[in-house]
Amino acid sequence: MTRTTALIVAAGSGTRFGSPIPKQYQDIGGMAILRRSVLAFLNHPHITDAQVVFSPQHRDLYERAVAGLGLPEPVTGGAQRQDSVRLGLEALGAQSPAPDFVMIHDAARPLIDTQTITAVRKALNTAQGAIAAKPLVDTLKRGTNNYISQTIPRDNLWQAHTPQAFHFDAILNAHRAAAGQHLTDDAAVAEKAGLQVTLVPSNPDNMKITNPDDLGRAARLLGQSFGDIRTGLGFDVHRLITGDVIHLGGLHIPHDMTLEGHSDADVVLHAITDALLGTMAAGDIGAHFPPSDPQWKGADSSLFIRHAVQMINERGGLISHVDVVIMCEQPRLGPHREAMQQRLAELLEVTPDRVSLKATTTERLGFTGRGEGIAAQAIATVRFEG
Repeated sequence: MTRTTALIVAAGSGTRFGSPIPKQYQDIGGMAILRRSVLAFLNHPHITDAQVVFSPQHRDLYERAVAGLGLPEPVTGGAQRQDSVRLGLEALGAQSPAPDFVMIHDAARPLIDTQTITAVRKALNTAQGAIAAKPLVDTLKRGTNNYISQTIPRDNLWQAHTPQAFHFDAILNAHRAAAGQHLTDDAAVAEKAGLQVTLVPSNPDNMKITNPDDLGRAARLLGQSFGDIRTGLGFDVHRLITGDVIHLGGLHIPHDMTLEGHSDADVVLHAITDALLGTMAAGDIGAHFPPSDPQWKGADSSLFIRHAVQMINERGGLISHVDVVIMCEQPRLGPHREAMQQRLAELLEVTPDRVSLKATTTERLGFTGRGEGIAAQAIATVRFEG
């Protein structure tokens, strides 16, 4: 099977950005820029895995940004971007097997879209290298002391974007040969090695965050891209029986009862899954994971919620918020609330402030009041491309 790895370069200090928090860790649309860039590749069917190159001095920011994504240990970058890319490639080359292809992307381009990634990757089927690039449409002027000294024809001129993709062995050798030369991008490294690199039209919105003003523009573009706001409602209930652990909200809570069901009977994850499916009019959890199918007997319900999240990602959606109400007499959920909120955020691939978690009793009325079962209700808000 062909392996294509996304190498996300996030080792910069962001001095031009003018903030103590580097730009790759700034928030845009409720998510760190780095996380949004990484997810664009992890959620793409042509990408096998992702590797981040970072600066160890930003370890805490990095861990928060990529929490729950299951990434390998980040590679420590170098003094210049070119050094960081080479070190990332060396780390990938030490793996067995090494990737067949690598797509090198700047973390500060969080609006990279599925279509551009697809086009760049497919170009490698016939080319040694391919980069996303934008044809120049404005007239270029060379200036001297603020006066025009030359008009430069814009014919055949392009702005280089990322991702920049290559056959892995070729670009690793090219970077090794170019060490210390401080070339402007990976395509320049490839050109220096004699590799032929093709140009692939990039989405014009594939902008690079360089200064604080860019954050506002990117947020506006993101808002325009996700204009179809939908909500979904989910509800689930399971009976309590004698046992030793309750699976709830992705946690395993020790108890003298357990929830009865074909899977692990996690009512919270089931309710959220149905809510997410509802935003896509994609049926309910039973349609995707029939209880009559023996393969789901005792299954971890995190599989179900991850399936729904993947469907949303594939359709270009963004989970904006999930609100959950748990109805039960026991167990007491206060001691578990923070851990449950964090776990749900990881499964949903959002920050914890986008997960609202509440617990209530029914004043000893009904089956939950009698301690016979636990119920959960969830509402999900998802923004899709308009």
